[in-house]
Amino acid sequence: MKIDKKLIKELVDNLQEFNLSELEYQEGQTKIKVSRASKSLEQSKTGAVVSPNKAVLNTSDDSDGIRVKSPIIGTAYLAPEPGAKKFVQVGDKIKKGQTVMIVEAMKTMNHVPSTSDGIVKKILVGDGQPVEFGQTLILLK
Repeated sequence: MKIDKKLIKELVDNLQEFNLSELEYQEGQTKIKVSRASKSLEQSKTGAVVSPNKAVLNTSDDSDGIRVKSPIIGTAYLAPEPGAKKFVQVGDKIKKGQTVMIVEAMKTMNHVPSTSDGIVKKILVGDGQPVEFGQTLILLK
């Protein structure tokens, strides 16, 4: 079976254009699902997964500062539980190894440690937002 790249591109463009979190297309036995949550496209008949456009990983145009990046694909949480105090806020002084947020993947809460000492310059993700592997989460000065 040949994958229609134009169709996949059109579906991804529609996701962004209409600010959707998920879009599903089916024609006969072929079913394509595009989702922002996992940023992957699925071809359900074969079970093959197509990698997303790498342009989505460029989430910040800030070039100066130390970047704390996501170690995995998942959902970012800024606090240990709903309603609790956030791990870090803009302006906080943090130490290397300090937890800056949690990324949940497959029902497992993964603490994301700071890669360096610094002051939080910018938090680039929102609470409950899906994140990609290598995506910059926090910018330090």
